[in-house]
Formats: sequence, structure tokens, C-alpha cells
Amino acid sequence: MSKEIEKRIDRIIELLDRKKGEDIQVFDLTDKEYLTRYVIIATTLGDKHTLALLGYLKDELKPAGEHFVAVEEGEQWTIVDLGDIMIHLMVPSYRAKYNLEEFLESLEKRA
Repeated sequence: MSKEIEKRIDRIIELLDRKKGEDIQVFDLTDKEYLTRYVIIATTLGDKHTLALLGYLKDELKPAGEHFVAVEEGEQWTIVDLGDIMIHLMVPSYRAKYNLEEFLESLEKRA
């Protein structure tokens, strides 16, 4: 992982943690056949918190030079595409139901 990408990921984790994002996980899919290089997942405290976290990320990351390629906005699951980093903000029930971690972990382990 380059120093630049590491700093960007650390910044995102810091922002999510500061605003009460929970169980934050990062997946390195750099050499895998996936649509992005890194995935960050965070659990939100509920519907309004999901949207509030999205607003906070936009407010903090856009001035820092992050380019939001796409945002799939929902109260229970929001996806932020920064090109090489994808952020999933999910309420606890969606995180448990879709278990994205299991899928991403299986990708990480592939040779």
C-alpha cells in the first residue's frame, strides 16, 4: 500500500470513527478481480446516522481533494465510490443480512 493511499484510508477511518461509525473494516483488494482497490465498511447507528455520515464525509473529503465518482444514497445502506476506494455505510441489520465482509474476505484470500 502506498503512503498516499494509506493516508487517505486512515483519514476516512478517522472521520468515520469521530462521528461514531462502528466496526470499521478495511479490505485490500488491490491485486484481485474487483471493481475497486480498497473497501471500507462501517456500521451506522441508524437511518439518519447513515445519511449524516455521508454528509460529513462529503464536507470533509471534497475540500481535501477526494473525488466522489458516484454515491448510491440510502438510509440503510449508502455506498460511496471514490474510484480506488469504496465506502459502505450500513445499519446493523443490513450489515448482518448481507454479510459483505465474508465475500470480501474470500476475495482477499484468493491467490
